[in-house]
Amino acid sequence: MSAKETHNETMDAVKDEAVEEQNQAEESAQTEEANIEGNDNPRIAELEKQAEEAQQRYLRAQADFDNFRRRTMKEKEELAQYASMKLIEQLLPVVDNFERAIAASGANNDYESLAKGVDMIFRQLSQTLDAEGLKPINAVGEPFNPEFHQAIMQVESDEYEEGVVVEEVQKGYMLKEKVLRPSMVKVSG
Repeated sequence: MSAKETHNETMDAVKDEAVEEQNQAEESAQTEEANIEGNDNPRIAELEKQAEEAQQRYLRAQADFDNFRRRTMKEKEELAQYASMKLIEQLLPVVDNFERAIAASGANNDYESLAKGVDMIFRQLSQTLDAEGLKPINAVGEPFNPEFHQAIMQVESDEYEEGVVVEEVQKGYMLKEKVLRPSMVKVSG
């Protein structure tokens, strides 16, 4: 159970207890008033004091709960605002390497070195995304599955039987267990 759930249950219990105490005190006060003919004023004063204390406890519990709710809403907003911060930090070295490759290729016009550098940077980017749970969807040669593939065309094929992906037009990806983008494919018909 999370700390938030525990706190919510605690706050609910405190509020319920305060309300119950207040209800009991009010019922006792009403019962006592009905039974008393005026010569037991200290008892009425005591019951009124207990009712007031229960009311104050209830109000404090309500204020604590409201403060907790505001604080958790603020934390949620901050979490959503900065959720991608970790990934961006991991991608900054890739950006740095791209900048270095562009600067180096402009200085000496060595396009073979540029191609090798871009390939190395692509592998670095792929490793970073793989570490975050991004996986390509296998498509060619697989049976067409609308959960993972988006068919854009049906083609005749001697190599594949009907309903099998023949060509991948755009690679699809999964983020952990969820399809991030389906593969755009051509399917044998």
